[in-house]
Amino acid sequence: MMENVVSVREIAKSYGNVRALTGISFDISKGEIFGLIGPDGAGKTTLFRILNTLILPDEGVATVDGLDVVEEYKEIRKRVGYMPGRFSLYQDLTVEENLTFFATLFNTTIQENYHLVEDIYTQIEPFKNRRAGKLSGGMKQKLALSCALIHKPTVLFLDEPTTGVDPVSRKEFWEMLKRLKEEGITIVVSTPYMDEIRRCDRIAFINNGEIKGIDTPEQILSRFSDILCPPGLERKETTAHKEYAIKVENLTKQFGEFTAVDHISFQVEKGEVFGFLGANGAGKTTAMRMLCGLSRPTSGTGTVAGFDVTTQPELIKKNIGYMSQKFSLYEDLKVWENIRLFAGIYGMKSKDIDRKTDELLSSLGFMEERNTLVKSLPLGWKQKLAFSVSIFHEPHIVFLDEPTGGVDPKTRRQFWELIYQAADRGITVFVTTHYMDEAEYCNRVSIMVDGKIEALDTPTKLKQQFNVPDMDGVFRQLARKATRKAD
Repeated sequence: MMENVVSVREIAKSYGNVRALTGISFDISKGEIFGLIGPDGAGKTTLFRILNTLILPDEGVATVDGLDVVEEYKEIRKRVGYMPGRFSLYQDLTVEENLTFFATLFNTTIQENYHLVEDIYTQIEPFKNRRAGKLSGGMKQKLALSCALIHKPTVLFLDEPTTGVDPVSRKEFWEMLKRLKEEGITIVVSTPYMDEIRRCDRIAFINNGEIKGIDTPEQILSRFSDILCPPGLERKETTAHKEYAIKVENLTKQFGEFTAVDHISFQVEKGEVFGFLGANGAGKTTAMRMLCGLSRPTSGTGTVAGFDVTTQPELIKKNIGYMSQKFSLYEDLKVWENIRLFAGIYGMKSKDIDRKTDELLSSLGFMEERNTLVKSLPLGWKQKLAFSVSIFHEPHIVFLDEPTGGVDPKTRRQFWELIYQAADRGITVFVTTHYMDEAEYCNRVSIMVDGKIEALDTPTKLKQQFNVPDMDGVFRQLARKATRKAD
């Protein structure tokens, strides 16, 4: 009989009138990779926090490594590793300083357990003197995992550890998890990615604070396919009217000796949904910052909404919408206050703001949330609101930088329906994403490698060109050509 490392019995937790968990029960065996999946706001993070002794349950009993989460929390904290959903390290400490700090915290040394983190840490060791806040998404996650492992935990809790990480780095991350399992470490992980769900031994599907089923990934994905595997979207190809919202010729950005963006050239048509892909560190964000008027090019030319990226950055800012991968609204303002604030910044008239606010809230189904603080909304709701606010002033172009990171499949599909509606109104959509199924939704896709655009065409033609069945295959083939580190 397998030994249970995590045991949960009738755990319940409420926040005011909101029931986050309702009578949760399950067991996790030693050496298992156990997945917790479900829609945004299902209760996954609350459960992680209870098991890591960060918050107390209202009812029920839970043990980790045979220890009670309430009575023996100090001992549990010595035995677990935890990566929360948000980057958990010290931004102003270097890579090496972060790892040393966590080792010291648990009365150990880097040398003592180096074998556990060696495969991971050797990839970031060349940047050991760089501050953690300056690392790419993939490098941050590798550092966070190293810090969570340095005291040799018996159980590793990972709350969406690969959100914002490109497909190649995600695959490397899961190869590391497989090796840790072989070391006897039990892994409890939540993830919105289908390929990662399939790599778990068992899956618990949580919805509305309740576990609806525990089984193999295949069985759970089949039983709850309406939420976890919604059907894809289709949109007619745009007609080639050759009016360009974006034109770029040999656009280049250098930082000292380093060329982040290397002579890229492309055009984006009006009303097009244009995918801008690349591994972490490929140069996507730097290129997008130039197009948004936030960074001056070193050389080359470009126009956005008819304005020059070098000489007219302020006019560009007034004619675009922007949504960053880090949630861009004000958490402590109410829903309607956020809408009014951003509409005012873009110079909209008060009577237009009032009318459009009601229209927007009604279309999103948010009328009852008008006076809700944004921080109280589930992540997927926040993202839909942030996108809607970014196009509230009807910009010519909207830039979306990984807008659906960490969002469940059903909510992501709803988000893309909003994108299509915007494109049908003539708004050009320029989007970066690490979800390759979303790349399939774009009219055309470009893929950057080491600062250059290595491929640009429709998803159908790219798959034909690289002789692969999906965009994930295209991405992986191109990403293998990368020579510079994703730092």
